[in-house]
Amino acid sequence: MTPQTDPRAGAAVKAADRAHVFHSWSAQELIDPLAVAGAEGSYFWDYDGNRYLDLTSGLVYTNIGYQHPKVVAAIQEQAARLTTFAPAFAIEARSEAARLIAERTPGDLDKIFFTNGGADAVEHAVRMARLHTGRAKVLSAYRSYHGGTQQAVNLTGDPRRWASDTATAGVVHFWAPFLYRSRFYAETEEQETARALEHLETTIAFEGPATIAAIILETIPGTAGIMVPPPGYLAGVREICDRHGIVFILDEVMAGFGRTGEWFAADLSGVVPDLMTFAKGVNSGYVPLGGVAISGAVAETFGKRPYPGGLTYSGHPLACAAAVATIEVMAEEGVVENAKRLGASVVEPGLRALAERHPSVGEVRGVGMFWAVELVKNRETREPLVPYNAAGEANAAMAAFGAAAKKAGVWPFVNMNRTHFVPPLNVSESEVKEGLAALDTALSAADEFTE
Repeated sequence: MTPQTDPRAGAAVKAADRAHVFHSWSAQELIDPLAVAGAEGSYFWDYDGNRYLDLTSGLVYTNIGYQHPKVVAAIQEQAARLTTFAPAFAIEARSEAARLIAERTPGDLDKIFFTNGGADAVEHAVRMARLHTGRAKVLSAYRSYHGGTQQAVNLTGDPRRWASDTATAGVVHFWAPFLYRSRFYAETEEQETARALEHLETTIAFEGPATIAAIILETIPGTAGIMVPPPGYLAGVREICDRHGIVFILDEVMAGFGRTGEWFAADLSGVVPDLMTFAKGVNSGYVPLGGVAISGAVAETFGKRPYPGGLTYSGHPLACAAAVATIEVMAEEGVVENAKRLGASVVEPGLRALAERHPSVGEVRGVGMFWAVELVKNRETREPLVPYNAAGEANAAMAAFGAAAKKAGVWPFVNMNRTHFVPPLNVSESEVKEGLAALDTALSAADEFTE
């Protein structure tokens, strides 16, 4: 598609938005949402003809880019055949989507419970774990995000939890490993793993192992900073869970479906959880869909005992048809392999080269097409470029970086003192290089705020 300029239409869209749309996570009078006219592949554009390379993949979900013709056609075909049907019935699109997902999940995660998105997938995973164990508490990490619904936001470890956290959700938070900002005074990955596991063991001991239903972790934390766990950590958590009869839940809502260069981030460690949540990339976000992949042991709990939960739109035919087409496209076009190859050969060396040139870059970390660039005021002290949870004038440095990136033709993922490099997984090598060049320009704006 070629962007067409139509400022009057854009103004009308913007006016209706400002009059009637209530935006998430926002002070309504302080935001200025861009009116988007269209999108294709790795790009979107506004009504003034400005085109942006999307380094955010929406909210890290358009894993096959925008408007992939095969997925659009599959949705249209399903709409013509059977637009919707209640979840208690066996429907071809639903059955096939579940089969294709189960073929790719690790271990025996062969039963699929469909939800409408990632947050309700987390809600149901926790409910399953509590019913399976007969216990109440759930442990989750600081520096995490699990969704915006009540239980999921209480599990979340970032500031978005604070306004809703009444300390009554049965959630206990702990520190997961993050060597660059270690809470354990570690100097090596081996130390970080050992000390983080010891901290978790101690937390469990003092909370009471028999009170804990589940431990939930993002396999690789996404919005919180793309911290790839050091070797041995996830395996260590798996062993701790087995020893205490605790259900191990991995949240793959953001990291799953190829983002890390593997079908699931769990494949990088060889660890198999008891429950695994997914959403976003399962159908590139074309129609809302999420779910829980369930192990044999947990599924058996509900073999003759009804599972007390469900959703009107669970396994919606349009969403499932989009999932089937997306998974088939990813397999046929080598999308996962492309993320792995370009991540290793172009993204990583490109970001590390930027780190060499820009004093504002404290650390580059990631895998596949899932990268974070940590921006700092001072490399030696590692002081973040902006304070934790900064807003207004305190966030001026990141605002300047974001504005410079957009002026250079890319739409950046900006969160706290980081920018994430998370374009669609089928991005081309030339598009990756275009994105890196734009970041090079934008980082010069961040450099102005360093000491």
